[in-house]
Amino acid sequence: MAKLLQVPPRFFPSEWHIANKTQYASAESQRSRSERVVEESQRLVDEIEKTTQKTQSDVNKKIEQRLEEIKFWKQELDDKLEELVNETEVLLTFKTRVEKALESCREPLFIAQECLLNRERRVGIDLVHDEVERELIKEVEVLQGVMALLERTLEQSNEQIRLNRSAKYNLEMDLKDKFTALTIDNYCADLTNNTPDIRYAKNVVKVEGNSVSPQDWIDFSNINVEKADKQRNNSLALRALIDSILSQTAGDLRKQCDTVNVAFRNRVKETKDAKSKLETHLAKVMDEITSQEKNIAALKKAIADKEGPAKVAQTRLEARTHRPNVELCRDMVQYRLMSEVQEITSNIQRLKDTWAQAEAELKGLSRRQLSLEEEIQVKENTLYIDEVLCMQMRESISINNF
Repeated sequence: MAKLLQVPPRFFPSEWHIANKTQYASAESQRSRSERVVEESQRLVDEIEKTTQKTQSDVNKKIEQRLEEIKFWKQELDDKLEELVNETEVLLTFKTRVEKALESCREPLFIAQECLLNRERRVGIDLVHDEVERELIKEVEVLQGVMALLERTLEQSNEQIRLNRSAKYNLEMDLKDKFTALTIDNYCADLTNNTPDIRYAKNVVKVEGNSVSPQDWIDFSNINVEKADKQRNNSLALRALIDSILSQTAGDLRKQCDTVNVAFRNRVKETKDAKSKLETHLAKVMDEITSQEKNIAALKKAIADKEGPAKVAQTRLEARTHRPNVELCRDMVQYRLMSEVQEITSNIQRLKDTWAQAEAELKGLSRRQLSLEEEIQVKENTLYIDEVLCMQMRESISINNF
């Protein structure tokens, strides 16, 4: 039993002093680290408090700025909406004027239409869309066609009113969203650290997938404003056009009637001049036919005259192929004979080509003779229609205001 008990270890005084110094140093080191942590913690608390306050203040400013932006665009949209609504109301009154004008444009068209129908009886090249026809069509457009113009204008008015209302709808929807955003951001601006209903919210630190950039937000409202401006400007332009159409119609009718009469007189004079020139050209063509027939006869004779020289040259070449042995020499005679054959053959071909061209020209002249004779008859028919039928009938035209 005595063997199981061991005597506690004995230390030297130096070890005792070292152990104490070690404890002192460890305690001092631990205390220093703790003091640094305390100081760092206090500094961190102060820093974060300042950062939090600065950030919250910056957010408050950003919200205020955002509110100002929303208010600015809301006012812009409000102004454009008011302008567009007023313009649409005015355009509706112009639409009523167009409808009344359209009902008043139902006469008198018979003579102008009859002239156009008579002139359809022109034949050949004289069935031309000339100045008389253009002016007659204008006359029908200012009598009958004014109705078509007013109908198109009425369609434009209806379409413009639809576009105005579409732009108005976009403005109203944008304004509605702006009002909602203004309400929400006003609520956010009023929140403080002591507001009773503030709370933690889950998964709010994120960017919504359907969110847009600030520039996209500005562009959206700007596009709505520009569309409203564009439709309002279009509406103003359309009203000016309607005013112009309604005020000029009666004067245009008289002016167009005079223009048609002048065009008829000019056209009759032009047709008579053309008929006279056609008769002159017919005489010249007849003379040229005689000249071309003589030319063809001369070409035929010239081709026949070349048969002799061609046969002589080819006979000489054939005979010289029978020269014996070394006498079959490629001398200057041989080369000149070959050149002569080629020259005569080429010249005969040139004469034949010219003969063919002359024949084609003769056929062309014959066709031109028939064409001129037919064209003179066409001009006589046109003069009867324009001078006798149309111009005499137009003497009874009377334009009245409506």
